[in-house]
Amino acid sequence: MAVSTTDTELLIQFRNPGTKEKAFTAIIKKYQERLYWHVRRMVVDHDDANDVLQNVFIRVWNALENFREDSQLYTWLYRIATNECLTFLEQQKKKSAISLNEVESGLSNKIKADGNFDANKLEWKLQLAIQQLPEKQRVVFTLRYYDEMPYEEMSRVLETSEGALKASYHHAVKKIEEYILNH
Repeated sequence: MAVSTTDTELLIQFRNPGTKEKAFTAIIKKYQERLYWHVRRMVVDHDDANDVLQNVFIRVWNALENFREDSQLYTWLYRIATNECLTFLEQQKKKSAISLNEVESGLSNKIKADGNFDANKLEWKLQLAIQQLPEKQRVVFTLRYYDEMPYEEMSRVLETSEGALKASYHHAVKKIEEYILNH
């Protein structure tokens, strides 16, 4: 299958029983890396990110036939990935019977446990700062800062108004700046 195959062509191929698996494999290849990094920034740990991503692709496989194409495939995939991340983080919280603050400090500890961690480097401070954000602000900041997703598309992924997203992003940036300056 050509690398330049469009999403529309892939969806047509997916709906054909003879090319369904081949088309799904092509969709995974096309979006796997971007989705992996989106998930990884949310859940931090590599193994957790792989587990969440596997769940994302299982959900995609089960739901793709009913995808109505009222948004781009990429937007739809990000919505599923974001929801799976939030579900995973919620399960972690329940499993441990601890507060979200403790889950977030656990994520911070995972960052600090990385062999390359250097508290003086800005990139590590940024990662730690992101983990201090409330869940919604963390999602909005990640989509905007790392994925450079336009607010219009983000509003479709998160099913929230553009104004609310801009406010969340603004608050997130202020909190991150404050964290970096004070740590």
